[in-house]
Amino acid sequence: MSGNEPGQPSPQRDVTVNDWTIDLDTPVCALAIGAHPDDVEFGAGATLAKWAAAGCTVHHVICTDGSKGSWDPAADIDALVDRRRHEQREAAHRLSGDRAGTTHFMGYVDGDLDNTRQARSELSRLIRTLKPSVVLAHDPWKRYRLHPDHRAAGFLACDSVVAARDPHFFPEHDLAHHRPDQMLLWEADSPNHAEDAAFGLAAKLAALEAHESQFESTMHAGTEDELEMFRQRITARLAVLGENVGLEFAEVFHLIDDL
Repeated sequence: MSGNEPGQPSPQRDVTVNDWTIDLDTPVCALAIGAHPDDVEFGAGATLAKWAAAGCTVHHVICTDGSKGSWDPAADIDALVDRRRHEQREAAHRLSGDRAGTTHFMGYVDGDLDNTRQARSELSRLIRTLKPSVVLAHDPWKRYRLHPDHRAAGFLACDSVVAARDPHFFPEHDLAHHRPDQMLLWEADSPNHAEDAAFGLAAKLAALEAHESQFESTMHAGTEDELEMFRQRITARLAVLGENVGLEFAEVFHLIDDL
């Protein structure tokens, strides 16, 4: 898996983890913000599944319509967008079961996401409405990340947390401000926190496999043998990340707890 593939960072066996934290207390409510359908599952699927099983309500926000998620030049784009929404809802259910909350589609065109005032207003309104304890998102400071939507979604999430917590941003919402307790940023170059992923690994894989439209383009899994190789790659990556922190499997993040 290359550094520009979505989700967890490339394992580094020589990282210093003495000052890392491991396993947040299970939040009452979590909000995961992905650039595209499938990004949340790649980035934090096992963590969210674990929390949901312990009683956390898990909400999803998908920033773009996923309309460029095909290598077929003749693809029916409207049909692709509809399919990817269906896949995302199914993935959220596979992760969280009856603890699956809302799945909100912001609907920006794939590849054209910008961190605009309008987008910040929409996302901060959701944060104020849903009142998550933890917000999870792309790390916008990841070096050499090529996809513009991943960078934009990360900055949009961070900026919207700031707007949601401060009462003088977007007073037209007529909602009380809300300050989450923590942010967890996946794809981080400098992770400082790990979540035990052993319990949620199977749900993460199942949720990823809900995104059948992405088997060829993102997962390189056009055959059953290639799909099994994809499962093995994800599992092996989480195993190496776990080795660094004394866990069998781990998802790692940059934790921001001074919000």
